[in-house]
Amino acid sequence: MFKRDVKSIKDLVMQNLRTNGLETPLMQKRIVDSWPKVAGDFIARYTLNVYIENQTLVVRLSSAALRQELYMQRDYYVARLNNHVGAQVIANIRFA
Repeated sequence: MFKRDVKSIKDLVMQNLRTNGLETPLMQKRIVDSWPKVAGDFIARYTLNVYIENQTLVVRLSSAALRQELYMQRDYYVARLNNHVGAQVIANIRFA
């Protein structure tokens, strides 16, 4: 009798993505998509655009007061977003 090396489908998919260089773009997409959930409904209403540029999440907001408030809490949101996706994807957040 022989022993099989059994792997989960999730592990196989992630290995395939990593091999083809698609893991980082997938994680970046997950960060951008998770912004409304992590930030909350109130902040999501004032969010105009979210994208990643050089490991920095750029969040365009329509309220200058909210932009200043969130700027002071950016380390908190970096940690929450990275924790939400389970990987270190972004290093900073810029509110514009």
